[in-house]
Amino acid sequence: MTRLAVTTQAETFERMRGPLADRGIEVVPVQAKERTLSVAGGERGDSATDDRQADLPAVDVGFVYPSRAMEGGVVDALLAVPWVTDREGVLTSRNKAGVLAACAAADLPVPQTTMVSNPVDDATVAEALAEFDAPVVVKPNSTTRGVGVVKVSDPDSALGVTDYLDLVHDYRATGDRSYLLQEYLPDARDFRAMVVDGTCVGGVERRLDPEAVESGHWKHNVHRGAEAVGVDLPERHRRLAESVAETLGTDYLGVDLLESGDRLVVSETNARPTIDAATKYDAGFWDRLAALIERTAERSDG
Repeated sequence: MTRLAVTTQAETFERMRGPLADRGIEVVPVQAKERTLSVAGGERGDSATDDRQADLPAVDVGFVYPSRAMEGGVVDALLAVPWVTDREGVLTSRNKAGVLAACAAADLPVPQTTMVSNPVDDATVAEALAEFDAPVVVKPNSTTRGVGVVKVSDPDSALGVTDYLDLVHDYRATGDRSYLLQEYLPDARDFRAMVVDGTCVGGVERRLDPEAVESGHWKHNVHRGAEAVGVDLPERHRRLAESVAETLGTDYLGVDLLESGDRLVVSETNARPTIDAATKYDAGFWDRLAALIERTAERSDG
């Protein structure tokens, strides 16, 4: 039985255990953070390597590289197995501006977006804002779950938000000192398409409760209260999601699409997408995912 390292013990872990076990793959929990890990044994001798490896279970393949790059580097070295989505795949997807730039270069539709790399002065930000119609979305370049995303309708409010970002970016330990200015798409429908091994295998539409919309809410993140509803994605949405995964070179990817009027654009991607209930995906989803895992595991044998 192939042993698969999974570094998240949330919904995805629980949902994948049974279906993958039925297909000869054991899902093995690996705790990559909020713990101690022996990295080097000093002068303890050859037994130090065995001690370090004993901190983690024996596995044949990893699912998605750990969310924290520093801890991931240690876990990756100790496990010494290939990943379905490796470090490069996770970091590529986390860089929202990089994803949009790659998609735009491949002639894939994306919203009007400007990346701001701090430090810059207010005049530079104001000049960039002048290129957009209000309102404008301001979002950090590398956060998830809608954290830090705001919508502003005037230059003073926008500069007030960027003042706070300046304070955060002034801290020397902050790794990412960039953020995005992005056009706001009114009344947009928000879709998450799942792509496995080059094929879109279905997806969900993230919907807000009508009362939430009436009270002014506009973010469609599930972690902010939206509901992920299984939908039959149109062919146009599927082909676009597949093109994004091909452009980024990622075999397992969640692609966020916004549909507003006749426009369909790539919003961002997630290389660590939550696996939803199987009823929200096409028939054969688990078979395709299992085949991808097994093929990745074979790389360790080569």
